[in-house]
Amino acid sequence: MEGFEIRISNSKKGKGLFATKQFNEGDIILEEEPLVSCQFAWNAAYRYLACDHCMRPLETPEQNVIRLSGKPDILLPHSNCFEDDLLNITSCNQCGILYCSEECKVNSLAIYHRTLCYIQNDAHHPINLLIETWKQIHYPPETANIMLLVRILAYIQQHSDPASAAATIKQFCHRTVNEDAELVHKVLGDEFSGQLNTLREMTANVINGEYIQEFLTPEGFCSLMALVGTNSQGIGTSPLSLWVTSVSQLTMSDDERQQLDMFIDKLYQYVEEESGQFLNTEGSGLFRLQSACNHSCAPNAESSFPYGNHRIQLRALKPIMPGQEIFISYLDDCTLQRSRHSRQKELAENYLFMCWCERCSSQSSEPDCTSEEDNSEEEIDADD
Repeated sequence: MEGFEIRISNSKKGKGLFATKQFNEGDIILEEEPLVSCQFAWNAAYRYLACDHCMRPLETPEQNVIRLSGKPDILLPHSNCFEDDLLNITSCNQCGILYCSEECKVNSLAIYHRTLCYIQNDAHHPINLLIETWKQIHYPPETANIMLLVRILAYIQQHSDPASAAATIKQFCHRTVNEDAELVHKVLGDEFSGQLNTLREMTANVINGEYIQEFLTPEGFCSLMALVGTNSQGIGTSPLSLWVTSVSQLTMSDDERQQLDMFIDKLYQYVEEESGQFLNTEGSGLFRLQSACNHSCAPNAESSFPYGNHRIQLRALKPIMPGQEIFISYLDDCTLQRSRHSRQKELAENYLFMCWCERCSSQSSEPDCTSEEDNSEEEIDADD
């Protein structure tokens, strides 16, 4: 797919994604598969069964909503077609790990799994020890997984040109040593220094080799952890969400539509009561093109996962002219609606930059207080 290029945005931002043709609202700018992706550790532990390669859930929408709601008698209408998606489930011949298709099995083996294949129920295997250690450091809600870092190293190790693969990964690393340490501190917490060294040593027990040695030094490992924390894109897949999208496109009467909408609302109520905010199969991936997109608090594009797996789609939110930079938001929808100071605080803490996008610049005269402070002042005024 053409219509964009990666080039230097400015000295502070580094590279950016720029349009080379006009995109209208709703146009697909690009689609791509990640270099590597990985399901979050606690998400997998809590039985969010998914393809080990592409993160496609390995359950039907009906099975999904029954598990999440705890109500075994739920029947979803118009869901038979989703059962076909499970007919191609296969597994690794050696370790038994599950894939949604033979294609994912082959791709996984070619990219990283040949190096990382191990007996899953061996509690003392270095990979299981690393995962369990990580889970005790990084509790839900999860934002990263040490195994994405391990898969990055395996991707380099297994590549036909390891030096080139290492250079590709290093293109994502462009921060100073102090900035990397600050970002890792954010991910791991106050005990990050000792934890980081423990994780580094345990990772070296899992995978080692000539072309990845630089990433297993204290400085190199910290840089790679910072990369995983900031350049990886969160991935969320949901059979229930795919079913809702599918049935919403069906032709039906107004009465039927109203009944269906009420049924869907009730489903989400049941699920929220039983499972809270944890509805999706969740993980993260490293995308070569999409990761070039810089942040704006008034983005002109957004990322989504419309295929129910790790394939990402970048779509225009408004017209984008040739030569314009393509921006996404690093903030969630809720945070994006907050005050300029709240947004700046979030970006400074999690990404170490001060945003001067068009929206932030236009709001520069706003007082430096967070949205919570705004709300507190309003409540005090109301009490008075």
